[in-house]
Amino acid sequence: MNMPDMTVFAETESNVRGYCRSWPTVFDTASGSWLRDESGREYLDFFAGAGALNYGHNNPVLKQSLLDYIGGDGITHALDMSTVAKRDLLETLRDTVLRPRGLDYKVQFPGPTGANAVEAALKLARKVTGRTEILNFTNAFHGMTLGALSVTGNAAKRAGAGVPLQHATSMPYDGYLSDIEADSFTWMERVLDDASSGLDQPAAVIVETVQGEGGVNIASAQWLRQLAELCSAREILLIVDDVQMGCGRTGPFFSFEVAGITPDIVTLSKSIGGYGLPMALVLFKPELDVWAPGEHNGTFRGNNPAFVTARVALEHYWSDDALETATLAKGERIERALTGMVATFDGLSTRGRGLVHGVVFDDASLASKVCETAFDRGLLVETSGPEDEVVKLLPALTITEAELDHGLELLAGSMDAVCSGRGR
Repeated sequence: MNMPDMTVFAETESNVRGYCRSWPTVFDTASGSWLRDESGREYLDFFAGAGALNYGHNNPVLKQSLLDYIGGDGITHALDMSTVAKRDLLETLRDTVLRPRGLDYKVQFPGPTGANAVEAALKLARKVTGRTEILNFTNAFHGMTLGALSVTGNAAKRAGAGVPLQHATSMPYDGYLSDIEADSFTWMERVLDDASSGLDQPAAVIVETVQGEGGVNIASAQWLRQLAELCSAREILLIVDDVQMGCGRTGPFFSFEVAGITPDIVTLSKSIGGYGLPMALVLFKPELDVWAPGEHNGTFRGNNPAFVTARVALEHYWSDDALETATLAKGERIERALTGMVATFDGLSTRGRGLVHGVVFDDASLASKVCETAFDRGLLVETSGPEDEVVKLLPALTITEAELDHGLELLAGSMDAVCSGRGR
């Protein structure tokens, strides 16, 4: 097989490029849960654009709506002007997602990325409360801009800021202190209520219900309820970052639904655009809408083609509970398969919810080797966690059971190849 010509990437593109180093080929086309490189070789995608492609590549329903819109000279760029595409999306979001869940949120278009949404959420929380401090959690990931990095846990990513990251304090995530049998909420309550703790009253707490980049760490429903109660009792705003875990990734549309809580602010991006087009939203309770006109803005906050595909995705997949039910069933299928795989070897475990799962390796180096072997066999999976010790599975929600089983077989074969000799 001829090696792909990657010369221009090495010579011209910045060293900052990352995923292409793990998957050294040149991709050409994609459909559903499959990518094809320029030589025609196919790869089953258990990555889904880091969660931006919950409905798969080039989803035909979404693609047709996009083609029709562009073919009809629909508006592409409109900043925050009112357009038919935006009106249709807002009405659909309200009627299909918010009202059926009893949620009364205002909607802000902050810019096209998850980091844009997080920055806007932090800025709004500080404006509403008049406070500066934000509480975040160990192993959190919220984006790569300065505000988002300040509430991110990973030391390497934080170091890239080049300046001190201030006005944020990290707290232990659910399970982080389990090895020493400490109650994270006892600690949080103590430092919040003790005038001598040195912690100023925070404006907000920001949390992921499942920490994807942090290693597929799962917050229990009880822990999330305790967190919501802690915030409410102390007039601290609760921000749920649903950038990667929203739009059905864990089963329900919002990942926090399992806990029965109502965050003050929610950030969405990645799959909210439906087709992989850049788009982000910040949802917040109406009483928090204290923005002055134009106080927070951005040139590309009005991506109308993304409004179109987002609307169609909501109409097509969220008018009933079929996708949620299917996602939960597929998640159980993955859990059964992974439980069998890790039982074969020492030093492995698994965790997950819905269609985000991880295989955890005590020997972190093995996780990367498994991903490399999987790529050679035609499967795209990535690592996550502070030491890249987790093989993270993030397939499209629309993946078929046959494709899912095929990918799990490829993963099992890759684990066997890498972990042979480590059997129980």
